[in-house]
Amino acid sequence: MGLSEYIRAIRRRWWFLLVACLAAALAAAVVTIQTPPRYATTVTFFANTPNRGVNEAFQGNLLSQQRVKSYADLLTGDRLAKMIDRRYKLGLSVPEIQRRIQARPVPNTVLLRVTVTDGQPARSAQLAAALVTEFVDLVQVLERTGQGDGAAVAVSVVDGPTLNPVPVSPRPTRNIGLGVLLGLLAGCAAAVLRENLDTTVKTAEVLTKATGAPALGVIPLDATARKAPLIVAAKANSPRAEAFRQIRTNLTFVDVDRPVRSIVVSSAERDEGKSTTSCNLAIALATAGEKVLLVEADLRRPRLGHYLGLEGAMGLSNALAGQVDVDQVIQPWGHGLWVLLCGSLPPNPSELLGSDAMRDMLDVLTARYDRVIIDTPPLLPVTDAAVVAARADGVVLVARSARTTQDQARKASQAMLAVGAHVIGGVLTMQRTGPGGEGYYGGYYEQDQRHPWHRRPAASDAARPSARPERYEPGQEVGVPSGRAAP
Repeated sequence: MGLSEYIRAIRRRWWFLLVACLAAALAAAVVTIQTPPRYATTVTFFANTPNRGVNEAFQGNLLSQQRVKSYADLLTGDRLAKMIDRRYKLGLSVPEIQRRIQARPVPNTVLLRVTVTDGQPARSAQLAAALVTEFVDLVQVLERTGQGDGAAVAVSVVDGPTLNPVPVSPRPTRNIGLGVLLGLLAGCAAAVLRENLDTTVKTAEVLTKATGAPALGVIPLDATARKAPLIVAAKANSPRAEAFRQIRTNLTFVDVDRPVRSIVVSSAERDEGKSTTSCNLAIALATAGEKVLLVEADLRRPRLGHYLGLEGAMGLSNALAGQVDVDQVIQPWGHGLWVLLCGSLPPNPSELLGSDAMRDMLDVLTARYDRVIIDTPPLLPVTDAAVVAARADGVVLVARSARTTQDQARKASQAMLAVGAHVIGGVLTMQRTGPGGEGYYGGYYEQDQRHPWHRRPAASDAARPSARPERYEPGQEVGVPSGRAAP
C-alpha cells in the first residue's frame, strides 16, 4: 500500500480512530483516578574542596565533579538507607527508603539535586530532612584523609528541603494526552490492518479484477431505495437513475460484433441487489425506446412482483409446465416494458429452468423483444442461474460494495465460464459516496429542467402534431399506462 492508500483507508474507517482515542482517554482517566497522589521534597547539595591557589582550585573543582557522580549512587545506596532507618522511625523499610530517593548530578557543576517522593507529604519532608543530616555526616566520614585531617571534599545544602504541596503524580493532563496520542496511533494501525485484511469488493477496479470482465457501472447507495427501489417518478433524475442509464449505455457498446439481446442478471450470494438491478436496468432500456421483457427466473425467492406492483400467481413456471400459454401471463408495465413473473413456486426449479421448454421459450421471446432481462437466483447457493446463463447471450454479475468478497465474485464468474456462459460485465451496487456526491447530479438535473427545451408542455402544445412516434425519453417518468395490452 502507498501513502495515498493508507490515507484513504484511515479516512474510510475514521471511526476506528474515534473509538480508539475515546477508549484510550477513558483508560488513562481511570488509571489517573485510581493512582494515589505522590508528593515530592527537593534538596540541592554543593560539593567543594579546600584550596589555596588557582591550580588547586581547578583541580579541586574537577575532584568535586567526580565525587558528585559517586555521591548520587551513595544517596540511593543501602548504607545511607540503613542509617536513616536506624535513627528515624518513619515506618518504612530499607528498600522502601531507597525507592523513595532519587539523586541526579547537575551536568558540568558540583551540584547534586535530590528528590524524595512519598504518598504522604509530611513523611516526604521528614525523610528529606533526615537524608540531609545523615548524608552530610556520611560524606565527612568517607572523605576524611587521615588522623586529624579535614575532609578532602565538603558537602553543604544550598537549597531546600522544599516540599511541593502539589502532587507530582499522577498528572491528569499529561496522562490523558498521552492516552489520546496512543489511541490515535492504535486507531490508525487498526484501520490500515483492517484494510489489508478486508477482501470485499469496494471499487469497480477490484470487481473487474475478480470477475475478469469490465465493470459496467457503479450504483451509489441510496437510503430511500429500500422503500422506493425503482427509478421512476421523482427518482428518475437521481444519481442512482443516472448510474443505471450509464449501465444501459455500456451494454450498448460492450460487444459490438456480438449483439446481446438476452441478459441474465445474477450475483454470488443473496441480498446483493440483483433483483432491483434487473428491474431498473429493464426500465432504463425501456425509456431509451427499446422493447424490453423482464423475466423472473428466480423460482425460489421471487421479488419482482413486489417491486413492480404486479400479481404473479401465474407466470413462468406455469408456462413451462404447459398449464398456460406464455402470452397469457406476460404483463405490460409502462411504455415499452413487459414482465413475466415466476408464477407458482415449483419443487424442482433447476430441472424446470434447464428443460427444453425453457430453451424454446427463451428463443421465442428473444426473437420477439429487443431485450430480454432475466433475473435469476444467486450463483453460489444453487445452479439455477448457470443453467439459464448457458442459453443466454450474456451475463451481468452483481456485487454489493463492501459485502461481496473478491473470492465470491471470482467463484461466481468461474461458475458462469464453466457452463460456457459469456460474462459481459459486472455491476457494483450500494457504493457509498463522499459528501456532496448526490447533490452534484441533483443540481445538474435541476438546472437542466430550467432550460426551455426541458420545460413542461403547455396546454396549447397538446394539439400540436408530433414529429416522431411517442416514446419515453431518458429521465422521463415511467408509469403503468391504462389499457395495457401484451404484444
